[in-house]
Amino acid sequence: MGILFEHGNFTLFRDGFLRTLELSAVSAVLALLLGILLAAFRVSPVPALRVFGTVWVNIFRNTPLTLLFIAVNFGLPQLDVHLSPFVFAAIALSAYTGSFVCEVLRSGINTVSLGQAEAARSLGMTFGQTLTLVVLPQAARSVLSPLSSVFIALPRNSAIAGAFSVPELYNVQQTLSDRGYAIFAIFFWVALAYLVISAAVGLLFRVIENRVNRLAVAR
Repeated sequence: MGILFEHGNFTLFRDGFLRTLELSAVSAVLALLLGILLAAFRVSPVPALRVFGTVWVNIFRNTPLTLLFIAVNFGLPQLDVHLSPFVFAAIALSAYTGSFVCEVLRSGINTVSLGQAEAARSLGMTFGQTLTLVVLPQAARSVLSPLSSVFIALPRNSAIAGAFSVPELYNVQQTLSDRGYAIFAIFFWVALAYLVISAAVGLLFRVIENRVNRLAVAR
């Protein structure tokens, strides 16, 4: 316990915890939006969009996240794109996580009966309206559980950002280690912080899942 209250360590740890929360939240929102877009591309009737979605998912799902961080942090500046380390980290995390979100959503879309989409089109709905108003709402129940696994993993994946000048929890661990504190004590508190974040994400998805199930029963 004492390690947190020595020489301003609590402030350092608190700031790292909050920065991890911020990075995880921003990346989660971007990954969700990107995943929805890519899933729409992958089931689109337009061949070029299907190819784009497939190529994106295959590249980013099979690229190690550390390598993706290196590509973003050192590749984009070569293209005269200069952003903060936090923004670079959010780009890498959302691009990587978005590909997994896409596949979860696509699998959920495939569970919806084809007749539902055909009925929507017979009513004059466009592809976008059919997807957002008919297909995705019905797929929601089947994708919430696997989506929770994806987003629970996101805060842990964000630890890589600490090696790229983002002052999050892993970066705090490096700083405290450099100050000579016992490595096991440091990892205990850092691991506990990640556990708290993961548990909070899991609880949020359970609440959403219960609410969706109640709405489905009410119908």
